[in-house]
Amino acid sequence: MLASLTMHYGWWLLALVLIGAEIMAPGFFMLWIGIAAAALGVVLLFVPAMSFGMQAVVFSVFALISCFVYWRFVRHAMDERSDRPNLNRRAEQYIGRRFVLETAIVNGQGKARVGDSLWLAEGPDLPTGAAIEVVGVDGSTLKVKAAG
Repeated sequence: MLASLTMHYGWWLLALVLIGAEIMAPGFFMLWIGIAAAALGVVLLFVPAMSFGMQAVVFSVFALISCFVYWRFVRHAMDERSDRPNLNRRAEQYIGRRFVLETAIVNGQGKARVGDSLWLAEGPDLPTGAAIEVVGVDGSTLKVKAAG
């Protein structure tokens, strides 16, 4: 009887561990599962006799719902309010910008100087030192054309 009355503390402890893990390795995933564990702890305050099997089912449902809410609503809202939505997609930030070829583009491939680093560049054959404009990206390869 005592174990069923204090079971909500176990779920709250799990919630704290998951949220703490989220702080250590951010990615927003464990946060939402931690919220599900905390919610189950609240439910157990009102239904203390719930079996552990039923708790596992309810926790799974809460976790799926909370993750769905994150993926459907929160993630998109965070992307829309960002003043730099391509922050983690560095190559996409270069679309429309102009750079100089470090090595000539021969047979469609060369290298462009971007700041203090070299990036693979694909486009029409151009000589070393030519001005280029980034028109797209493919992974870490810049798709370029002659700047005009």
